[in-house]
Amino acid sequence: MAFGFTPKDVELISLDGLTPQQFLALCVETAERMQWNIVYKSNAGIVAYTGKTLFRFSFKVTIVIEEGLATLTSESTGSEMYDMGRNKKTLLAFIDSMNSVKAITTPAMLDARYRELSPTLPPPQEDVLINPPPGGKFGGVLSIFTPREGYFITPVIININIAVYILMVVSGVSIMAPGTTSLIAWGANYTPLTLGGQWWRLITNTFVHVGLLHLLFNMYAFMFIGMLLEPLLGKLKFAVAYGLTGILASLCSLWWHDITVSAGASGAIFGMYGVFLAMLTTNFIEKSRRKPLLTSIGIFVVYNLAYGTKGNIDDAAHIGGLLSGICIGYLFYVALRKPAAAKLNYGILALVVVVCLTASVAIYKKIPNDIVTYEAKMKSFSEHEHQALAFFKLRYDATKEDSLAALTKNGIANWQEDIKIIHDISQLHIPARLKDQAGVLANYCNYRIATYELLYKRTRENTEQYDDSINYYNRQVSEILNSLNNPKEGK
Repeated sequence: MAFGFTPKDVELISLDGLTPQQFLALCVETAERMQWNIVYKSNAGIVAYTGKTLFRFSFKVTIVIEEGLATLTSESTGSEMYDMGRNKKTLLAFIDSMNSVKAITTPAMLDARYRELSPTLPPPQEDVLINPPPGGKFGGVLSIFTPREGYFITPVIININIAVYILMVVSGVSIMAPGTTSLIAWGANYTPLTLGGQWWRLITNTFVHVGLLHLLFNMYAFMFIGMLLEPLLGKLKFAVAYGLTGILASLCSLWWHDITVSAGASGAIFGMYGVFLAMLTTNFIEKSRRKPLLTSIGIFVVYNLAYGTKGNIDDAAHIGGLLSGICIGYLFYVALRKPAAAKLNYGILALVVVVCLTASVAIYKKIPNDIVTYEAKMKSFSEHEHQALAFFKLRYDATKEDSLAALTKNGIANWQEDIKIIHDISQLHIPARLKDQAGVLANYCNYRIATYELLYKRTRENTEQYDDSINYYNRQVSEILNSLNNPKEGK
């Protein structure tokens, strides 16, 4: 079972007495009989894609002929992390079929077939199997983090995410399960703060991760899509698409949730998958590659969205990123069809930036800011409560007049203001648990008012006849405070 960043298998076989030209003809004949789609042929070998069915992945098979040996490589083209031995089976099936073809084909027939192929083969200096384009291959694990032509922005973003995570851990944040307070401190998307003016959290939250596993899974998914998409878009379009879809994904999360603390690059990553899905529905990508990639990436997106319904995963951000990415992808396609038209390309890029940022500002301003309003009103509630409770801090030798004034002007008046605040809170678009809490606080204020009214009578009349009722209301107040300070599990 192969396991790695791109599952693959490699087999070396001898030319078995055939010339390189005869072996090339044999490979082409075998691939055609297996109904593989040959997308590249040269004197150095071939590149082909296997057939694709609904329940079987397509594989990219590369055959390179050199010095009496042929190197056969099969690579998965889907988003799978492991191949369950399918790449090896693909190559063994090809070798068996090639032996069968060889048994019924003479060298003279292979020579004739090569002569048919020869006019269509590129010269050695243009052969990509001998001279692969820059950035076309990885040179080991470390190259994943090394910027180069065709793969520049992807490793830069990966490195930034890793650097932020390391700084978080060094500062004392939990390696596997950072707390909400830590995430907010490092720039997570937190509704009250983001909508309260800290708009930059729409961007910074895409570089903050909720533990090591969260980081690893996101960076693997991003590396995979970056390898496929960045060479198609180029550095500038790729970076712009990542940033804009990340912002729009964060806004979608704020719009969907009453209150949220969200972090991670997955919204922007879904955005890049959206861009690629848009590309795959056009003729910009060669058809033989388009169909298997569309299926495998579609499965990846659907699976992850379905998995997100289990909870603790921000599917709103995923959907926002995906949809914005699809829209951006189609706009980019208009320019990508004419790469030489610089004005068109820069014009489309500017249009995408202006439209997305304008939409982002409009959405940001339109999202109900009730949770921020709630926190402001709760702060005012606490201030009135503090003033009302000042009665209990009166000096023991305070006059009756001072006590009565403290009970009415400072006490009952402030509790009544708090009831008005609670009424305003009940009208806000906030989570149900906060509305329930507001209802409890309304009872709390009513009990306080009842207590203060009895204390006023007790003080004015200088009698103890109200003590039992005062004690009853005090017990109700204590029970409410205990319930607020020690909420039951699940609420």
